[in-house]
Amino acid sequence: MLKKPLLIIGTVWVAPKASAAGSRMMQLIEVFLQQNFHITFACAAKKSAPIFSLVTLGIEEVEIQLNDASFDDFARKLNPEIVIFDRFLTEEQFGWRIQENCPKAMTILDTEDLHCLRKTREICLQKNSIFSFDELKKQDITKREIGSILRCDVSLIISTFEMELLKTVFKIDPKILYYLPFLLNKIEDSQINNWLSFEERNHFVFIGNFFHKPNVDAVQTLKNHIWKNIRKQLPKAKLHIYGAYITTQISQLHNPKEGFIIKGFAENAEEIVTNAKIVLAPLRFGAGIKGKLTEAMLCGTPSISTQIGAEGMQQNLPWNGFISDDFEEFASKAVEFYTNQIVWKTAQENGIEIINTLYDKTKLEQPFINNILEIQQDLENHRSQNFIGSLLQQHRLQATKYLSKWIEGKKG
Repeated sequence: MLKKPLLIIGTVWVAPKASAAGSRMMQLIEVFLQQNFHITFACAAKKSAPIFSLVTLGIEEVEIQLNDASFDDFARKLNPEIVIFDRFLTEEQFGWRIQENCPKAMTILDTEDLHCLRKTREICLQKNSIFSFDELKKQDITKREIGSILRCDVSLIISTFEMELLKTVFKIDPKILYYLPFLLNKIEDSQINNWLSFEERNHFVFIGNFFHKPNVDAVQTLKNHIWKNIRKQLPKAKLHIYGAYITTQISQLHNPKEGFIIKGFAENAEEIVTNAKIVLAPLRFGAGIKGKLTEAMLCGTPSISTQIGAEGMQQNLPWNGFISDDFEEFASKAVEFYTNQIVWKTAQENGIEIINTLYDKTKLEQPFINNILEIQQDLENHRSQNFIGSLLQQHRLQATKYLSKWIEGKKG
């Protein structure tokens, strides 16, 4: 039986050990491999450690160029049935070429998170102003990202908050949106029985890649506003900071005397989080759902985070720890959960319930595939109902196409 060709255009090469985005992409890849697709992963970024070799899964890796007609020949020859854009930037860069060369290919945008939401919150934080939907609508990045969503046949939305935002604030037709959170393994009793107990665990931990600005800000927030308060009450406790792409800015925060220890890249993040007693994640801006927090739940480790950190992750279920935007309360609750076995154990149980209820991949995968195949089988009709999207396609095809060709000509 011939495998169906599927093209993924990546913003970066897949690095599941370095970021939640990398883990998310691996989850999608696994779903489509199970559906007998032959996957080609194309990317214009440079390869750098710690990327995963997709070739080991039978996936073809192709290096492509921005603003280069060689992509047109590549796409026409591949003739994919489905094209997945990894974040809206790749749709902006390559969407018009796919439209021209593979007009019958179904297009899927994996948003990862709403970049415009994250960026607007960052802007508001820098200005010390209150985030609002009006401010969100003003940003150029918002118009660009919403445009990409409208142009695609379906967009994968990872957070319940962002799903509701797109439907109510931006009035996007739910038919072109699909809620698909992380696809995770259910936590079984056999795993729970192997977890270290409350007494066996030590220290606090933070994990996150430092290309991601919310993680940089979170570690600075821990250093400047939270950790000293915790350390006063727990003088022997340590906070271990792990993450890929450590910058000088972060490495300079290393202070063993204060128990604030910068560790660097975590080869085995799961082992580190399983050994820790509490995950700290004071995220002051961001979007989507946070891999560090689902990872904490998967490891039986309670977490203390913020409203933005936990946003769209729990629905109506109790949190795996505590949520607070107040630094003093954040530190106080961190100490309480670190020292009180009863509240710690309850938080751990809450995390198990969240994962097994909301992120169990066995419950999520088949409905997702059914939705994709249903749209694919009646793609022309699906597109006819998305007039705004077709309008934007027509406009973008001309504008982006000629800008890209101008850049291409300049390179020559």
